Amino acid sequence: MKQQCRLIFIYGSWAILLGGLAFYVLRGEYLQAAGWVFFIVLFLWLYVRYFSLFAPLMGYGTVDDRQPRQISLVQSKVTLYTGIGCPFCPIVKRRLKDLQTTMGFELREVDVTFRPELLMSKGIRALPVVELGETRWVGNATSEELAAFITNGKVPGSES
Repeated sequence: MKQQCRLIFIYGSWAILLGGLAFYVLRGEYLQAAGWVFFIVLFLWLYVRYFSLFAPLMGYGTVDDRQPRQISLVQSKVTLYTGIGCPFCPIVKRRLKDLQTTMGFELREVDVTFRPELLMSKGIRALPVVELGETRWVGNATSEELAAFITNGKVPGSES
């Protein structure tokens, strides 16, 4: 299974949160509504925070990192598209920030959770997305893969 978050799952988790909240509020059960929000937010936080521990059990495999053998300084502008609830986004963000200190590229993060117009205009259907010019890397990547992508401007294994 590719290590990426389909947007349908991210928006689905928000729909569950809001649906449960609406259910309890419409019934006048405000304490349960607050408990529901607390439980779902806590669950999502734990899911993202400790994802690497149970990713193999979910069929994603490990999210272990491989460090690049060689680092080059680059004058690139890299954009990282992330979403709240995506467990791969903080992993890739941390790896990019570490690489940024040694490679010197400019890094911009864009949270697309509540920006469907941006998702549609860019054709983004899964997260995280690392964009370098017109080229995109979708999904989890090791530091080695990210460094090669930023240095060469090509997704490994692609023809372009």
